[in-house]
Amino acid sequence: MVIGTVARLAKATVYFGAQEIFRDLSWEIYHDARIGLVGPNGAGKSSILKLFAGEMETSTGLAQITKGVRVGYLPQEVHFDLQRSVLEEALDASPTLAALENEMHALEAQMGDPQIYGDEKKLTRVMEKHARLVQEFEAKGGLNFDNRVRATLRGLGFEDADFALPLSALSGGQKKLVGLAKLLIEQPELLLLDEPDNHLDLRGKEFLEKLIADYPGAVVIVSHDRYLLDIVAEEIAELEDGKITLYVGNYSEYQFEKHQKLLRQQQMFQVQQRDIQRLEFSIRRLMGWGAGQNEKFVRRARSMQKRLDKMEKIERPKMERRAIGLDLNAGSRGSNKVLEISHLGKSFPDPRGGTNQVLRDVNMTMWFGERVGIIGANGAGKTVLFRCILGQEEAERGEIYIGPSTTQSYYSQEHETLNFDNSVAEEVRRVKPMIDREVFGLLGRFLFDAEDSKKKIRNLSGGEKARVQMAKLMLQSANLLMLDEPTNHLDIQSAEVLEEALDDYAGSLLMISHDRYFLDNVATRILELEDGKLTEYLGNYTYYVEEKARRARGEATKYTRSEDKEEKRREGKGNSIKQKVKK
Repeated sequence: MVIGTVARLAKATVYFGAQEIFRDLSWEIYHDARIGLVGPNGAGKSSILKLFAGEMETSTGLAQITKGVRVGYLPQEVHFDLQRSVLEEALDASPTLAALENEMHALEAQMGDPQIYGDEKKLTRVMEKHARLVQEFEAKGGLNFDNRVRATLRGLGFEDADFALPLSALSGGQKKLVGLAKLLIEQPELLLLDEPDNHLDLRGKEFLEKLIADYPGAVVIVSHDRYLLDIVAEEIAELEDGKITLYVGNYSEYQFEKHQKLLRQQQMFQVQQRDIQRLEFSIRRLMGWGAGQNEKFVRRARSMQKRLDKMEKIERPKMERRAIGLDLNAGSRGSNKVLEISHLGKSFPDPRGGTNQVLRDVNMTMWFGERVGIIGANGAGKTVLFRCILGQEEAERGEIYIGPSTTQSYYSQEHETLNFDNSVAEEVRRVKPMIDREVFGLLGRFLFDAEDSKKKIRNLSGGEKARVQMAKLMLQSANLLMLDEPTNHLDIQSAEVLEEALDDYAGSLLMISHDRYFLDNVATRILELEDGKLTEYLGNYTYYVEEKARRARGEATKYTRSEDKEEKRREGKGNSIKQKVKK
């Protein structure tokens, strides 16, 4: 086991084309570190992980891995042989164990060779070597390796029936989970995770948190999940403006300490600026007095100027970073009863045979102004439920009622609301006709410049597509927002802007999310979709966790103020019409 520094950057500089990502960056990672690497999109977080993983080189400076340290790297996008099965790929996680097992099989074959078993000395040598390999195999955890692989896959959401599926049958998110499983099985001394939680459901995130907490080596994780960073990070490394700043503690401690640091820097900057102004005024006055050939005043002025030049200047702190300008307008108030679903059922053919009953008996009522979060495992049917509400899927039974004055806007997890053949400008013009000046003004609020507006949607990053969807939401002015994983592709700053905009939004919110921090800040009611049915929890995500544990223990329900809000809405409820009927 390596003790001390496992990796370091020494005055590392990296360029992306002609653009400098960072310069003269130095950083050390220790053997027991739990580091959350944060910073705005494009700051260079993924570049740092690639440097340590050996997939990228510095322009100048060094990226060093200590001798004997194995590095495991999970990129944002993983690539496999798609013909292999899930289990075959996962069992390949340990090349060392695979090599040992192949060598043992070869020796066992030799034991059956007449030339070997007929020669006592040769047989003894082969058997002794085999015994040593078995001992090494056991020491490296080979005997329970298959069980560890299967348990890890199950923890990340795979069922036993999935193990034989070819990788070509998996979604992009599921392939990433296989890559994560391989790293967690191999357990290298340095684990580099680039947004490993992006496609995980709540159970998968909890499993990941436990694995990181118990991990025997160093972990550096890039994530936009503030809840995850609060649980696993013991140190936050902030990459901003080409510099790394270290903060001891988790994400919430980092946020507080950074804010305090900026306030202190602002105070010191203002005090120093006043001192500089006084010095500069004195220098000008002395030079003016010395204009009459009084050398004494001139010498004093020059001396003061030297002191001013040598002064270590305090940088003006950036109290406000450039962020998206999201302002969500609900338009008209809409119906008091926004949505009602009764006994909804929906099934699909199962690729493994039979039928997958996704929605069995879904019932819910939503009132104006509510903020409802829908949670559940991947594949539970959350997006299917949304598609049924939107009329994009036809349910087999049950009814969906939508208030007569309810107008809907939909944010899609996979960006299906966007036409990938359009440019950014063309896409926002689909919602509202605008002249160029209006288009550029709108897109500028979402961090797109004039050149960006010409880009095709298909060529944008996930975060850029998310910003286009938000611009469209802002233009649509609907009184019911249906958001499917809205924070998935957003950096932390953009997620916080979204939360603030939703807090000010006067309409109703129906949200699918695995972002627990987001649900804590925005949701006032949680609906858990499990076994095709919804279970209600009258509070935010933290309340849901506590209340679910109480129910499991058979204790009485604890109500929150969100229930009082709902009762007030019910007192003034009006009529709704049956907009869609599914039977």
